[in-house]
Amino acid sequence: MIKRSRECMINLPTTALTGTVVGIGNTSGAEIDKFAEFGLTAEAADDITAPLIGECHGSFACRLYDAAMVNRYNFFIFEVVKAHVTASPKHPETLHYTGDGVFMVSGKSSAGARSSSRRCWIEAALYAPPSNFMTGMPSLRALSARLS
Repeated sequence: MIKRSRECMINLPTTALTGTVVGIGNTSGAEIDKFAEFGLTAEAADDITAPLIGECHGSFACRLYDAAMVNRYNFFIFEVVKAHVTASPKHPETLHYTGDGVFMVSGKSSAGARSSSRRCWIEAALYAPPSNFMTGMPSLRALSARLS
């Protein structure tokens, strides 16, 4: 789907949606309408055709930036074209899948959490140009250099 449309929406659910996230991850959109099945609200985005999930705390509207490693590694590098975030709560506990059935919960500030969030940006393969709307967010290249 991403190969065809060259865009996606990355949604950031809170821990309140843990059961829903697990259910969505264990079903195929080819077999069911996941929005209807899990009672989620599909909201139209301004910049891309993929919808954002209304129940999620935040969403990143992304366009495929570099497809060089897609066929060989199934690795996508996206450019974030717009970010959406709810006003409240200000710092929720968001849920992040790390692989192999394991999730990470974020939301608390500490030096260790900051280090972990840098790694999450790299693992998610989000690319934000320096002139991007997310002031101060380093590019993927800058993050990689810091962590090596």
